[in-house]
Amino acid sequence: MPIPSAELIRRFDVSGPRYTSYPTADRFVEAFSADQVAQVLGQRYNGPAAMLLPFSLYVHIPFCESLCYYCARNKIITRHHEASQTYLRYLSRELNLYTAHLGTAQRLSQVHLGGGTPTFLNDDELSQLMGLLRRNFTFAPRAEYAIEVDPRTVDASRLATLAELGFNRLSFGIQDFDPSVQKAVNRFQPAEQVFALMESARSLSFESVNVNLIYGLPQQTPESFERTLAQVCELRPDRIALHGYEHLPSRFKPQRRIIVAELPLAGARLLMLSSSLAAFQKAGYVAVGMDHFALPGDALAVAKRQGRLHRNLQGYSDQPDCDLISLGVSATGKVGATYSQNAETLEEYYDCLDQGRLPVVRGLALSRDDLVRRSVIMALMCQGQLDFESIDLSHLIDFKSYFAAELETLRGMQEQGMVEVNESGIQVSDMGGFFVRSVAMVFDRYLQADRNRARFSRII
Repeated sequence: MPIPSAELIRRFDVSGPRYTSYPTADRFVEAFSADQVAQVLGQRYNGPAAMLLPFSLYVHIPFCESLCYYCARNKIITRHHEASQTYLRYLSRELNLYTAHLGTAQRLSQVHLGGGTPTFLNDDELSQLMGLLRRNFTFAPRAEYAIEVDPRTVDASRLATLAELGFNRLSFGIQDFDPSVQKAVNRFQPAEQVFALMESARSLSFESVNVNLIYGLPQQTPESFERTLAQVCELRPDRIALHGYEHLPSRFKPQRRIIVAELPLAGARLLMLSSSLAAFQKAGYVAVGMDHFALPGDALAVAKRQGRLHRNLQGYSDQPDCDLISLGVSATGKVGATYSQNAETLEEYYDCLDQGRLPVVRGLALSRDDLVRRSVIMALMCQGQLDFESIDLSHLIDFKSYFAAELETLRGMQEQGMVEVNESGIQVSDMGGFFVRSVAMVFDRYLQADRNRARFSRII
């Protein structure tokens, strides 16, 4: 696993999308309506392979009991747990609107509960939600059923309940084990608590447990983060997601509570990243796409080796690319050649459902050019390579002519050792893998026309 030099990071550490979708969500338009979603759902249902093609389901649970200052997600801070019962009733209404178009026999290959804090729901509410899904869909065997877990909201008994409900993958939000960092971001969770939960998860035979880490948080130092890395490697999760904190208080109000003077400087962030890569390599992890690492036997690492890695709105996945239906406030879905996003406030979300219509408020119908570029970007993001001929045949274009300007831009990256461009395709180097977002951005038509990237996080 190569370690990027300071010079390369300065050159390629720019702001840019994470490409969980292309076009990215900031390109969605309000002119896209719920009627268009209903149309593509009908096309799927009436298609020749309607019951053969599986799809994914995402459910957004927005509630959190306390505010984490670094958070950039759509969430609602409340200790009133009765709010979740109302929310579940409206989720049921939304689901009924979808099944009115799709029927109730569609096969799920992936279920993901995210937030917010999905474990804000109590055991009965989680059981109620999973029962609702099972009554309306067919859960495919050996599929992925994942839930994001705030370690502060669960114990061994709750993990056992999650296993009984059918979840086979857990994602623990750790961010940092250092007490001073936890205090600075208002997220207190002792390392001992996470270690105990990991032991319980292993005893319950969850197929995969991953943890999330963030470097660049207030009060972090290279020395303190090395201690967290040592603890994480001792914890030995199946997967690790490592993200650099991006301070954007103008966009995300909770970040205004962070003391800017406590944020580590660029040099310290670089040392944290380098230490992370070295620690993960020593512990036997392999890089899977950008900022994700997995043990060699994990399904994500296997999919990477076998060329089956995909990327969807929830990130990297070993599941085949498919339609994604998303339920809940602010949730974003993909059906056919369209993206759609739900209302971002509970009031608007509830109002749409009270009127008997899908709570979609914005989205996008992809053009032919969007589809071509999405294929290119996802190939680079997931496989780190692409074959010109496969794109030519799939989209009936001549790659070298269609992307002549982009190939010329890649020459500079090739000189830096980021990519290799030959007669048959593009190969991202091992070093270039850490800057793959920058490589993908070359093919983003919207960024070519709009150089205002301040709304995006930095690559490193």
